[in-house]
Amino acid sequence: MKSSESSVFSGVNLPRLLWALAMLTLPVTSFRWFPGLGEGALVRPLALYPLAVLFPLLFVQALRKKIHLAWAGAFIALGAFILFVVFSASVGSLINPISLRGQTYDGRTIRALITLLIGIAFFISAVWMNKNEEDFRFTVKWIFAGLCLDIAWSGLQAVTFYTGLLEKEMVTHWQLAFSMRELVRTNRISGLAYEPAWLAGQIATTFFPFLFAAVLTKYRVTRLSWLEPALLTLTTLVLLATYSRGGLLIVLGTSGLMMLIFGREILRSMWTWFISGFRGRISDLALRIGMVAVLVGIVAGAVLFLGQKNYFRRLWEINAESLSEYIVDINAGARGAYSVGALGAFSEYPLTGVGLGGSGFYIYKNLPDWALTTVPEIAKQLNPSNKLYPNPKNLYVRLLAETGLFGFVLFFAFLFNVLGDMLSLLKRSEPWARFATVAGVFAWVAIALYNFTQDSLTTPNIWIVPGILVGLATYQLNKEVS
Repeated sequence: MKSSESSVFSGVNLPRLLWALAMLTLPVTSFRWFPGLGEGALVRPLALYPLAVLFPLLFVQALRKKIHLAWAGAFIALGAFILFVVFSASVGSLINPISLRGQTYDGRTIRALITLLIGIAFFISAVWMNKNEEDFRFTVKWIFAGLCLDIAWSGLQAVTFYTGLLEKEMVTHWQLAFSMRELVRTNRISGLAYEPAWLAGQIATTFFPFLFAAVLTKYRVTRLSWLEPALLTLTTLVLLATYSRGGLLIVLGTSGLMMLIFGREILRSMWTWFISGFRGRISDLALRIGMVAVLVGIVAGAVLFLGQKNYFRRLWEINAESLSEYIVDINAGARGAYSVGALGAFSEYPLTGVGLGGSGFYIYKNLPDWALTTVPEIAKQLNPSNKLYPNPKNLYVRLLAETGLFGFVLFFAFLFNVLGDMLSLLKRSEPWARFATVAGVFAWVAIALYNFTQDSLTTPNIWIVPGILVGLATYQLNKEVS
């Protein structure tokens, strides 16, 4: 028994165990039990706990020459971005804006730098824990395990919302045992994430890329050939149940783009098969007409399902006479106003920005006029009794406002460096490499779009899959050179 335990918790296996726990707990975005964090800190990934042990453990093992930690080219671009972030924060401290609702510039900057380091820790850990196909399959298996937990909890929420089998108050208590957020009152599925939009973001940037790539390339990480198609179907249903407009549009748009890039042969063969039926027997023609009818029925059913929520239906029920009115009508007025306000900081300090975490000090004084009278959320925020600190709600706007043009360009240099590493795997004529590339590029595009809807540098969604692919590319390159 002792030998079995020592083998599991040995220096070789312990990092894999911790990494598996990190991937398993990835869906929990707002874990309640984090010491020292106030109620305002909503991004609290449970995966940070195993990562906090894994990261120093890898360093210790590297110092003791037990493992080799590769130096990825993306680290150089990321390091340049970090150095400029520190510089822009120094510039911001010289500007030193007036405190806002008890928040000081130094406090916000220190907090922002810590959150950036947490995100980078996820990225670097993903790089170092994925060296080859075996490591990659191990990672994806545990990501799927976490997805299964997410689907199970989403199913429990659906049963609670749409049947009388479980009391909502009871399930709310269950959820508050681990999450900062109670069940969503509008009966939208949020899974293990803080809110439905966060769950949709996870699906679009982490789970869906691997499922889509598995179905497209026919590569399987387990012996169960039905697993990925089944998970893809269930994940799509959960995505619909979130009623997240951004998440759905990102998944649809990115899936279509990936089919055009990586699935042209499949599309061509499908079209050839479909056209051939019109020149054959009546039964072949009937089959194809039936398939079209089923497809139209599925699309119509999805639209009707989503149209049940006024929040979603406003996208196509247009009663606005201007773009600003339309933005307000679709409940995006506050988000747009915060972004415009943050861009006011960029216009004042376009080269260096106002320092990481400092854009909130400039948002209220730069709000557009239309937001002051037509957006209820803005009116609540401007109430003197409100203690919330505003943020841009858009990562690109945040980077422009807080790190200026230089920081913005350096961040994009890092992103395109990551994309180059992903595409370099196509040189390997192995099934797993093509699967990894399709998943990676899918995630890269989805993350690029997702960042228009969120501004956090802590969330693991934007770091994990890029880190996995950079690790695979780096170690494979080193292997070829050696």
